[in-house]
Amino acid sequence: MARLKLSLACWDYDRTRALADGSVRAEGIDLLCLNLPVEETFFRMLRKREFDCAEMSLSSYVLTLQQKNPPFVAIPVFPSRFFRHSCIFVNSRSGITRPGQLAGKRIGVPEYQMTAAVWIRGILSDEFGVPAHAARYLTGGLEEPGREEKLKLSLPAKFRVRPIGPRQTLAAMLASGEIDALHSARAPSTLRSNPKAVRRLFEDYVAVEREYYRRTRIFPIMHTVVIRRELYREHPWVAGSLTKAFAAAQKKTYADLGETAALKAMLPWLVAHVEEARREMGADWWSYGLAPNRHVIETFLRYHREQGLSRRRLAPEDLFAPETLEDFRI
Repeated sequence: MARLKLSLACWDYDRTRALADGSVRAEGIDLLCLNLPVEETFFRMLRKREFDCAEMSLSSYVLTLQQKNPPFVAIPVFPSRFFRHSCIFVNSRSGITRPGQLAGKRIGVPEYQMTAAVWIRGILSDEFGVPAHAARYLTGGLEEPGREEKLKLSLPAKFRVRPIGPRQTLAAMLASGEIDALHSARAPSTLRSNPKAVRRLFEDYVAVEREYYRRTRIFPIMHTVVIRRELYREHPWVAGSLTKAFAAAQKKTYADLGETAALKAMLPWLVAHVEEARREMGADWWSYGLAPNRHVIETFLRYHREQGLSRRRLAPEDLFAPETLEDFRI
C-alpha cells in the first residue's frame, strides 16, 4: 500500500523538527512539511484550506466548529503554549499600574478572537475582576496597517470592538497614547524603540506567571493541529497516526533538553531552566492529549463562551477526533 502524501504547515519548533527532518515519520504518511509563521499558516488555512494538516489557533478552530459544515477536525497536540501575563502592555502615561485599572480603557488587540487575547481577557476576569465587556477594543495590525479578523465575528452588543484606521498600527498608537493598553502575542516594536512610553503591565511577569500556575495548574494552550475534515472522513486513521508522530517528535526534544554533556539550545542556564520546569510542572510539562489538559481546555472554552465568541459552551471532547481520545493497553 502506498504511503499517503500530506502537506503539513507548522512553524519551526524544536518539538516538531523531527517531523520536518524525517527522523520521525508518521505511520503510513509522507509529510511535506512547510515552515511558515503562524499568522500566514492560520490565514491560508482558514481562508483557502490550502494544506492537508496545519497548526491552528485554538480560538479560530473553536470558531470554525460553529459553521454549518465545520472544515477541520483537531488532534490533541499543542505545538504552542504560552503564559500570557507578559503580553499585556500599557502606555506609561495612561496611569495604569494595576490590572483592575484596565476597566473602561481603550485596549488594542490585533484580532479580538485570537487565542492569546482570549486567555488574557479570561485571566483578567478571573484573577483581577475585569470582565471582557468592561473595556473597549480596537483591532488592527500590530506593525502593519490593514490587518482584519481572519473569521467573521458576531458578538453580543455589550462587547465594544471596532477596527482602527486603514493607516494606523497598534504599536504606534500605544506609544502615542491613542490606546491605553495592548493585548498582543508579539511584543510591540515600541517596547524597545520607545521604552519611556511603552512598558509591560507586569514587569516581573515570570514570578506572576509562576504563581498563577502553582494555583491553577494551567499552562495556557495556544495552538492545536487540525486536519481537513474531508481528508479525515476518507482516512480516519490519519488522526491517530499524526498524534503518535507528534508525540514521538516531542519525546526527542525532551531528551535533547535533558542532555547535560553539551547544550543543544543557545541558553546558558538551560540545565537549570529544565530542572526548574520539572520541579514546578512535572516531567511532562508540555503535555499532549486530552486527559492531562482537560482543565486547561475547559477553562479556555468557558472564556470563549463568556467573551461572546461561542454560541454555546463546548465540551473538550467536541474538539478532537474520537480516535485520539483513547489508547490501547497490553
